[in-house]
Amino acid sequence: MLYYLFEYLEKQYQLTGASVFQFITFRAALAIILSLLFSTIFGKKIITYLQKKQVGESVRDLGLDGQMEKAGTPTMGGIIIILATLVPVLLVAKLDNIYVIMLIVTTLWMGLVGFTDDYIKVFKKDKGGLSGKFKVLGQVGLGIFVGAIMYFHPDVTIKQDVVQSETAIVQTVSNGDAEKQIRPEEKSTKTTIPFVKNNEFDYADLITWLGDDYAKYAWLIFIPVVIFIVTAVSNGANLTDGIDGLAAGSSAIIVFALAIFAFVAGNINFSDYLNVMFIPRLGELVVFIAAFAGALIGFLWYNTYPAQVFMGDTGSLTIGGIIAVIAIAVRKELLIPVLCGIFFAESLSVIMQVSWFKYTRKKYGEGRRIFKMSPLHHHYQKSGYHESKIVTRFWIVGIFLAILSIVTLKLR
Repeated sequence: MLYYLFEYLEKQYQLTGASVFQFITFRAALAIILSLLFSTIFGKKIITYLQKKQVGESVRDLGLDGQMEKAGTPTMGGIIIILATLVPVLLVAKLDNIYVIMLIVTTLWMGLVGFTDDYIKVFKKDKGGLSGKFKVLGQVGLGIFVGAIMYFHPDVTIKQDVVQSETAIVQTVSNGDAEKQIRPEEKSTKTTIPFVKNNEFDYADLITWLGDDYAKYAWLIFIPVVIFIVTAVSNGANLTDGIDGLAAGSSAIIVFALAIFAFVAGNINFSDYLNVMFIPRLGELVVFIAAFAGALIGFLWYNTYPAQVFMGDTGSLTIGGIIAVIAIAVRKELLIPVLCGIFFAESLSVIMQVSWFKYTRKKYGEGRRIFKMSPLHHHYQKSGYHESKIVTRFWIVGIFLAILSIVTLKLR
């Protein structure tokens, strides 16, 4: 809203300084400051309200040190993250931008799914929460929505590399002292593959066997891929939320890397310099990401050990959904196993543990385990590590993976 207000003031009254709101970098900085202030100042009020309503965590004894001490700690703290993200976005972002709209819908959508799950656990006293099939249905529904927007919406386009052929249809774009010739915007299902020189990959190429008009049916591949990514990352974030500060801190690291990708891909000068895909209108996403990062860091003020509040599924499912959609929007979804390596390892540990237990029970008559406990962070707890040390070391690994991901902009 402030963006439109200052735009009006600049046009009508030539207000000094109003033009600063035209710069994405300024609004991103303002968004992260506002989200930090909101989450730290109003976060305490929200926690107090949750305590009054007795929205406490019901902890099942799993034999972990200090676990039972956490019983009664307020949950549903994901509300802090959601509000601290959306309030700055509504204030300083361009609300007619399709990527911002898509992320706002994602935040509300997954927030509602997670809130429903937490509500059933807390107020209905059902430890199982929302049925797994309904969670998946919510994730699939979001995946269909995001996939359809990315594929069909006219504002979701890319611009290709510098045109070499003189006969090609081009438009001239000013780029400093020189002028570059690039193709006009086009709809595409192209993405990027990390660590590969010619790193563009088109999902439509998977169905070339359908004939000359195969590109028309690319959505048959693209939308299911989006559904899978949204579901996988959302569940990965949910599994990572097991000890104080782990999910929020790991997510903040991932989000900062995604902000760099969004800024580069949405800026014609940087994308040309780094020879990466230019995505028109994507730069506005940096404002949303900045607000989201500020919300995560502000939430850590109350979520680090010993936690004063848990994010619950309200937070973890929302975080995973947002990260997945941002990665898809910046065409870096194939980098998720590296960038979101913590989520990936946590999910993989659960899959391995359950699969091996079922296999050995069928073969030997008794189930055997690979880890002392899954997800992975609980394995280290069972091994005697304090949760603060586990969280810090996971953050360090996350930082390494984020840096490695950013390096892929040039390392091919």
